[in-house]
Amino acid sequence: MGEKKTLSAGGSVLFLTILGTLSHLLGFGYRVALSRMVGAEVMGLYQLIMPVYAVLLSLTAVGLTAAVSNLTSQYLALHNSRAATQTVGTCVRWFLLLILPVAAIILLFSDQISVFFLGDARTQLGLLFLIPCLALTGIENLHKHFFYGSGLVRAPAIIELLEQLVRTGAVLGLLIWFLPQYPERVVGLIVLGMVICEVFSAVTLMVWYGRHNHKNGVTGKGVSGASRRRQVYAIAVPVGATALLGNFMGAVNASLIPRKLVEGGMDRAAAMSEFGVVCGMTLPMLALPTVFLGAMSLVMTPKLAHAAALGQMEVIRRRISRAVSGVSVLALPAMGMMVVLGPDLGKLLFQQEGVGEYLLPLALVMAISCYQATFGAALNGIGHQASVAWISIFCDVIQLIFTAKLVCIPQIGMGGYVLGNFVAACLGLALCILVVVQKTGLKIQVFHWMTAPILSTLLMALTTNLLFRFLKGAGVSVLLSGGVCLAFGAVLYLTALSAQGVSLRTLFRLR
Repeated sequence: MGEKKTLSAGGSVLFLTILGTLSHLLGFGYRVALSRMVGAEVMGLYQLIMPVYAVLLSLTAVGLTAAVSNLTSQYLALHNSRAATQTVGTCVRWFLLLILPVAAIILLFSDQISVFFLGDARTQLGLLFLIPCLALTGIENLHKHFFYGSGLVRAPAIIELLEQLVRTGAVLGLLIWFLPQYPERVVGLIVLGMVICEVFSAVTLMVWYGRHNHKNGVTGKGVSGASRRRQVYAIAVPVGATALLGNFMGAVNASLIPRKLVEGGMDRAAAMSEFGVVCGMTLPMLALPTVFLGAMSLVMTPKLAHAAALGQMEVIRRRISRAVSGVSVLALPAMGMMVVLGPDLGKLLFQQEGVGEYLLPLALVMAISCYQATFGAALNGIGHQASVAWISIFCDVIQLIFTAKLVCIPQIGMGGYVLGNFVAACLGLALCILVVVQKTGLKIQVFHWMTAPILSTLLMALTTNLLFRFLKGAGVSVLLSGGVCLAFGAVLYLTALSAQGVSLRTLFRLR
């Protein structure tokens, strides 16, 4: 089954991280260009649309993609590739059955959804264009996760990078061609560009999947339809339900923020602009250095499923520990550097004064969320999707309560949303760690997971902050000052880690 073409866990993460970094850099450049072309208010409208997209994906595809990834890994561990391909076929059929009623509801009630749920009629055209985008994305993700579950990361990662190129060209090209337009049409053009790029990626992955099966063939006795459906159901339902409820509350939260800001005395345009700055500019900028997290989760989950199928508990504990250590030594310095450089970088790129307003607390939230996502991926990998489900739902409820109660207070505003993010992330991380320890017997390694990277990050951040201020005061440009500080900070951080006995070569060994 193409076993020689697979990469080790470390090699897969490294490969996905490199390509993911290129993709995220391109995506971030796309978002900067997009925000400059359409402005903060349209970015706010776009941010209202995207949670709906996430809800629809979780309702139709998210659970099925998790089933494809996990079951493919398990079947291949048992040398039953026929069962893996059968699972893909089953999940594709289920997805198509699910999307038909969803599409009908969006077509019939798009006006009511845009006005009463999202609170702005200008989102209606974008909602309608989400239907073909959703169908293509689901087909793409089902085939993509077959490759991830097989350990074949090269093809889908390269296609994802190309997809980002196509999206950038399609969306920006449509805007250049048709602007100026009313805000509703601008949002529609953005989603239409997304549809174009999904056509490319869905078709390409389907062709690649067929070519892979034709070249390598399928072996093994397969699995009966009833057994296959039970296995898919056992994974897809808890994962999909969790994602659905979480994304639904996220969509409610997103639609609530501008309303609560208006309730606190802010006019509608200013509220939408502030929402667009925080959620459409600041958070994506902070997410840029965490590109490795998605790669690590995509690789770790099927690897843990493989080990769980063989009963290798020591392997499971070792892989989880290495993943958490990897997140620590990468996420913490990234957030530390963003706190130092982010305010000036955000103003330079987005040309918005408010980009750096909540940067420090949101950077802390992002770091905690990286840990939570890693432990959550570990639980998914060892078959405890239900635990991830209730923890995620609990955290979403906490976030929603903070938004509903605090954002409407004029003295707090968006600070209530940020505080809710922080409290929810802390609680979610604590609960995920507790469940992982209970289910696997994992030992918490305080020094390697926390002490060494935190001390190294503090040293780097404080020193580079002084250097950055000095260089700017001397008249050096922001970009050049940031580049110098980034290089100096990286060397200082790595030196501090090494002085504490943390070996990155051992941590990220490829084999």
